[in-house]
Order: sequence, then structure tokens, then C-alpha cells
Amino acid sequence: MYKSALVFTLTTMFGVFIAVSTARAADESKLSSKDAKFLRNAAAGGVMEIELGKVAADRGADADVKKFGQKMVDDHTKINADLKTLAQSKGLDLQKALDDAAKKSKTEVEDISNYKGAQFDRAYLNMMVKDHEKDVKEFEEASKKAEDSEVKAFAAKTLTTLQEHLDTAKATRGKLAK
Repeated sequence: MYKSALVFTLTTMFGVFIAVSTARAADESKLSSKDAKFLRNAAAGGVMEIELGKVAADRGADADVKKFGQKMVDDHTKINADLKTLAQSKGLDLQKALDDAAKKSKTEVEDISNYKGAQFDRAYLNMMVKDHEKDVKEFEEASKKAEDSEVKAFAAKTLTTLQEHLDTAKATRGKLAK
């Protein structure tokens, strides 16, 4: 009898310990899962923009493509720094998202590096238009629907820059098509 009571007590205590530990882990981030996912995706996208921008700044055939690539590096480096500060203030760890993005961007860089000259420029700009169309939609939604006011403000502030990137990528692509 004593033995079964001890097992029951230990099992109950272990269950309570697990429940408390899980609740603490979930509470480490002060964000909803939707807001946290948005920030992780934004960080990953920023890494991709930076890495591809470096390649474009170096390998672009057209001066405007090189300039645009460098702008991606500069702007997304600043955006990601702001994003990391926000995430840290909310207890959100972005390291896994950043590590995964670095691996994925390496593959994207290898793929686009197969192109040369004008073919590279077209491939890069097509990628930037497609990616920034997706980004603008995601940031528009977050600027309106994020639960956290600081996440909402970050999305709204960054949206202007992303829209500018989209417009520039489209204009440069149009110029090169002529």
C-alpha cells in the first residue's frame, strides 16, 4: 500500500513539474503564436534578401541591378537588426529561424549563381519581384492584424520600405526588358 501511494505521489509530482515547465516555456515569449511566426518568417526572409543582394551587388551585369542588390543588403540588414531587438524584447528566440534561413539562402545563392550577365539580372529581379509581392502582403496583414502593438508598428514601418523595393525591382526589370 505504502509503495503504491509513493508511486502515485511521485507520478503526480512529475506530471505537475512537466505541466509547470511547459507553461513556463510557452510563457517565455510574450507573443501570440501568429505574431511569433510572422517575426520568424520576416527574419528568415531578411537573411535571404541580404545574401542574394550580396551576390547581385557583386555579379549583376547592369549598374541598376548592382545598386539594387546593395540596397537590399543595406536595408534588410537594418530591418533584421530592428526585428532582432523587437524579438528579444518579447522573449522570442530567432536563432533557429536564422540558421534555417542561412542554409536555405545558401541553396538559393548557389542556384542563382549559375546565371551570368543579363540572364542573372533577369533571374534576380524576377525573384525579388515575386518575393517582395509576398512580403508586402504578409506585412500589410501584420500591420493590421498583429495582436502585439509593437509587432504591428514594426510591420507598418517596414511595409513602406518593402513596397519601395517591390516598385524598384519592377521598374528595373521593366527597364532591362526593353
